[in-house]
Amino acid sequence: MSRRAWILFALLAGFWGASYLFIKVALEDGVPPAAIVCIRTGLAALVLLPVAGRLGALRGLGRRLGPVALLALVQVAAPFALITLGERDLPSALTGILVATAPIFTFLLAFVLRGEERAGRASLAGVAIGIVGVAVLLGVDSGGESAALVGGLMVVLASLGYAVGAWYLKRNLADIEPVGIVAATMAASALMAAPFVAIDPPPAFPALDAAGSLLALGVLGTGVAFVIFYWLIATEGPARASLVAYVAPGFSVVYGVTLLDEPFGPATAAGLLLIVGGSWLAAEGRPPWRRREPREGVPTAAEAATPDAAAA
Repeated sequence: MSRRAWILFALLAGFWGASYLFIKVALEDGVPPAAIVCIRTGLAALVLLPVAGRLGALRGLGRRLGPVALLALVQVAAPFALITLGERDLPSALTGILVATAPIFTFLLAFVLRGEERAGRASLAGVAIGIVGVAVLLGVDSGGESAALVGGLMVVLASLGYAVGAWYLKRNLADIEPVGIVAATMAASALMAAPFVAIDPPPAFPALDAAGSLLALGVLGTGVAFVIFYWLIATEGPARASLVAYVAPGFSVVYGVTLLDEPFGPATAAGLLLIVGGSWLAAEGRPPWRRREPREGVPTAAEAATPDAAAA
């Protein structure tokens, strides 16, 4: 990759990895989860809609409002809400690691839909390794407390939503420009969250740190990040751009440990390695040091995965 691409790649991983930090700061200031989801998706839509309109990426969406709304629910609104609800009882670093299970669910869906041609030994081993990583984080690192377990399962369920949304997108909206899809789903998700904000509004205007976190979460971590992501896809290819999903959890750990004084022990390190390594094996079907042999009809991780898994 070019020097500029490396810089943008690092910024993208940093922005997406910081999402959990921003969510945690807002939660600790008392901002309700629905308000966090509504604000971040609304701000992202304000960034992305003008870009998508200028690129002509919104053409054809008016005739596909139903599929766009369903995609927004499954891939954005519901996962964002589950992650935010779950993070009330989880450290931000642990949340960022658990979200990295999305490629495992992507593989499992591919296996169910495509059959044994996807069931390579390395991929199946990756699924098993990732499950062990989840068990380590939820059973050991979280202390096994019921609230933390429920929160962790919410985050894992959000990762399943990312995977289901990716497959729905590929089958129903593959002919629409990606940046247009993201802009539309962010706008739809903000509208979906708005009624819940009316039911449970913030008790007061957020404090300066929480307001800044929400602004950064929506504009940088969601809006600008997607612009960078699609620039990387266009210039460096989807395979290289999708690698950010395996780098972002490391940033979430660094932010949580250094800025929020979250603990980082052997169990956290083991969970991080097991989940990220297992997700890679499940998605790519090979260790990182071996080149992937292309197989006809079998999608790579970049073709099957969704960028929202890192953007959470």
